[in-house]
Amino acid sequence: MTTRNLPWQPPNADDIEALPVGKWWDAISAPTPIADRALELLGQDSGAVIQDDTYGKTYWLIGVDTARSWCIRQVRVLTELADEGTLLGVPPTTWVTGQSTYWRVPFRLDRCLTDTRLLRDALAQAVREILGPTPDGRQLCYRCQLPTDEPVLVTMEHSGSVASATVYACPAHARDYPADAVTQAAAMRRALDRGRAR
Repeated sequence: MTTRNLPWQPPNADDIEALPVGKWWDAISAPTPIADRALELLGQDSGAVIQDDTYGKTYWLIGVDTARSWCIRQVRVLTELADEGTLLGVPPTTWVTGQSTYWRVPFRLDRCLTDTRLLRDALAQAVREILGPTPDGRQLCYRCQLPTDEPVLVTMEHSGSVASATVYACPAHARDYPADAVTQAAAMRRALDRGRAR
């Protein structure tokens, strides 16, 4: 975590302000379930964090150009690109609850950016724990039938004696898959084995 003061502060207005990524900071976006676990792992080492409950995303602010080479499933690096700009909705500092977008870890000038190395380690571990092992290669999404580089295991068909089919989904369709009881029980067992319940 950095203690360097930035020439920027969140808006003190009454609404969210769309600010350019890559000017004062880059951002890391992760789905909320992954972010929940990463925040547990980071503890006090996390900088300010924006939570967007409308889209189920969590955003950390990091140093500019410190994470361009990252490749973690369902985690996105938001940075300025040569041919396009990216905006991030930043809430006023007073929005810490009661809004759909708010500061989950409150912004402070002495605790704005998160250490990139610590964040990467926490997110990588959270992805392994929440999503399980990385499937080999690209897989077809059960719903859109398009190949995805980030397949999510949504179910394994169970039979008595033979290897069964494994069903994958792209990140956009994974949450829509109807869960079966055996898969949910296996996920709960993995969580309990790791010392926490979902």
